[in-house]
Amino acid sequence: MAIKILSVDDEQDLEILLTQYFRRKIRKGEYEFTFAHNGLEALQLVLEKKDFDIILSDINMPEMDGLTLLTRINEMRNPALKCIMVSAYGDMDNIRSAMNNGAFDFATKPIDLDDLSRTIEKAIEQINFVRESQNEHDQLESIKNDLAVAGEIQQAILPRKFPPFPKLADVVDIYASMTPAKDVGGDFYDFFQIDEERIGFVIADVSGKGVPASLFMAVSRTLIRATGIRGVPSHECINYANKLLCNESLDSMFVTVFYGIYNIKTGEVDYTNAGHNPPYLLRKNNTVEPLPLSKNFIVGVFDDFVYTNSSLTLEPGDTLILYTDGVTEAFNENREMFSESGLEKTLKSVPGAGSEEIAEAILEDLKDFVGNEPQSDDITMLILKRLK
Repeated sequence: MAIKILSVDDEQDLEILLTQYFRRKIRKGEYEFTFAHNGLEALQLVLEKKDFDIILSDINMPEMDGLTLLTRINEMRNPALKCIMVSAYGDMDNIRSAMNNGAFDFATKPIDLDDLSRTIEKAIEQINFVRESQNEHDQLESIKNDLAVAGEIQQAILPRKFPPFPKLADVVDIYASMTPAKDVGGDFYDFFQIDEERIGFVIADVSGKGVPASLFMAVSRTLIRATGIRGVPSHECINYANKLLCNESLDSMFVTVFYGIYNIKTGEVDYTNAGHNPPYLLRKNNTVEPLPLSKNFIVGVFDDFVYTNSSLTLEPGDTLILYTDGVTEAFNENREMFSESGLEKTLKSVPGAGSEEIAEAILEDLKDFVGNEPQSDDITMLILKRLK
């Protein structure tokens, strides 16, 4: 597209000089000149057309001088519009005022057209740079808006209603939360009723951050839920999900998973820990113990790995606390980690608390611990308490 130049000068000869000197660029469609004879006429043209790239303006003109025109143009706050001011060689005070008030460059009369041509080319370089920056900014704003929407969608697919199973609220207390470190995260949790006696629950942490992790998270959650709701044992669910995720994995992505099936009548939990942080068991007597380390591998890497399950029994009043490493690996300003010991300390400080109370206590202690240090990882928890 042609660079549009508005020449503002009360001397008619300049119009002829510019048209003649730049005739080749005008014929090629590289430059397009418009002429005004005073600042007021120029301002009206700028307000009407709003597409000029360069204003070449004399300083001393009738009706509205060039310095006033420059001030009015600056009020439009268009960084891609460049002003080149023109005045007599000895009029350095006005030229200096113009430069101090935002003029891009200046030329002196009689105008050296070769020098003016170089000045215009330099202005065009700056105009292109500004426009590219504006385009990049617009693209970044669009991406930012898309990420915000993606974050809202991601949060929406996670269960947010508590208690999740109102008819079972007197026998089991379940609460979960996920606080992403970025607009979208790689952690997820889920729970679903398999039948009248069993509830499936899962917590997971996808490798990486941002959009790729969030997409892999959505696929992982869907596979585990769709498989788990069929009622198969926990290790069979993870075996099946692993085979499918190995085929879908991109850029060596993987996910750590803890999937459990809770029997609301017996308190028994059939679970498979696939490389995830060992959950904690908070007994009714306020003792805290981690579950044994799992020998299972992470999910999404080896499609021939065979996962094994384990079991435990929750007595009335016992609570199972699942979490991702965003909890224990949260750093404070001294680069110290909250760690498992910090989590254990919090769990011992809430005897008899409900699931939501425990989650809030953990988040509060984390907040006090990290201080002003930015959150570096998603913070996700799922807490299940047997009531009776």
